[in-house]
Amino acid sequence: MDRQAVHDEMERARTDFHRFLERASEDALRRASNGTRWTNRELLFHMLLGYLVVWALRLLVRVFSRMPGSASRRYARILNAATVPFDAVNYLGSCVGGRLLSLGAMTALADQAIARLHKRLDRETDADLARTMHFPTRWDPFFQDSMSLAEIYHFSTQHFDHHARQLSLDTGTG
Repeated sequence: MDRQAVHDEMERARTDFHRFLERASEDALRRASNGTRWTNRELLFHMLLGYLVVWALRLLVRVFSRMPGSASRRYARILNAATVPFDAVNYLGSCVGGRLLSLGAMTALADQAIARLHKRLDRETDADLARTMHFPTRWDPFFQDSMSLAEIYHFSTQHFDHHARQLSLDTGTG
């Protein structure tokens, strides 16, 4: 894994997030995004959520990678079976978060989450980054059947970039 490349992509996403929030008008933030049911503001919160979720996913990989592979495979199957309720919670959570948090709070939370991931990534050993577990492939297009901790760090920016292309902000970038 090229740690610096992951640091660079997270930092680029952080800068893009700032730019999206700084340049978007209130009207643009209320506008529907492209290809989702979210407004741009709600989608921006969902993009931030991808970085927050990585913290929890890191812990899951640590736990399940120490168990037989069948444990995480079973867990992933259970989560795949719960895709419909997950999708509802994922959608509604981003609606609520996007509406309740101010733009300043979203920016601060993104800065904090990404800074925390930078620090943690620097402390991971190569053995830690190689740990794997099975994931619910129906939950996200970037989840693979089996993923390493290194791939989880990269996932957050894949998720961010995917959704950035769905923004309809008229900022020249989304």
